[in-house]
Amino acid sequence: MIPDDPTGFHADIDEAEYHAHKGSLSVTGAKALLKAPALFKHQQENPVFKDVFDHGSAAHKLVLGVGAPIEVIDADDWRTKAAKEARDEARAKGAIPLLTNDYTRVIQMADALSEHQRAMELLSAGTPEVSAFAADEATGVMRRCRFDWFGSPELVDYKSAVSAQEAAFAAAAARFGYHQQDAWYTDVAHDLGHAFDGFSFIVQEKEAPYLVEVYRLDNDSRRRGRELNELALQRFRDCVAANSWPGYGRPDETRTLRLPKWAFFDDQAVIA
Repeated sequence: MIPDDPTGFHADIDEAEYHAHKGSLSVTGAKALLKAPALFKHQQENPVFKDVFDHGSAAHKLVLGVGAPIEVIDADDWRTKAAKEARDEARAKGAIPLLTNDYTRVIQMADALSEHQRAMELLSAGTPEVSAFAADEATGVMRRCRFDWFGSPELVDYKSAVSAQEAAFAAAAARFGYHQQDAWYTDVAHDLGHAFDGFSFIVQEKEAPYLVEVYRLDNDSRRRGRELNELALQRFRDCVAANSWPGYGRPDETRTLRLPKWAFFDDQAVIA
């Protein structure tokens, strides 16, 4: 149960309750706000499940040892009515539905991760799935985050990825806002007085041989993430105050659009 004043660290908050908390802003919400406040509002009121989320949650369960139970569905895919019904029933009772082949895959991922020296060092001491709440001093907005691994002196987040290769993960980090997550989580931990030396991503590929790498973002990347977070916090504060959640632009204007640069040079780019 989340208290009226949730400020602090919590190791006993249910994941579903954490995600449903309306009185605070997560970094996922912050990223949606930067796209459009209306998009954030819709996602908040209409949460969705995706199979890729189930796969990631199952990997977290086997790697970190906590989370919803996994229910293996004996099917090759989700196309049959029986498979879909079994998936929906599993989700309804709080379980993670996985196809047989996907379950085998996440077990192999956990085995491969256990052989990575640096990853195991990071996961050797700490507490998994710790929720944290801290008000932002500048805006008064209550921030929340949920650490995959709340350690000391290192904070850790586990990511399953298409590629753990350096350039590929750098591109994914930019695309999915991992620099915002880094800054958000470290700022919350700092504001709550937790001593730590850094924030590391354990990155593991989702295909055999399930390669693993450990990365820290550089200071420039983290600084950019913090700038975006500050903008999102301001936007959230203003939207709540006005009870207004606009879209991408103002509803009373027509905006001028310019094609991207490549469109002026590529003679074969138009789809016939």
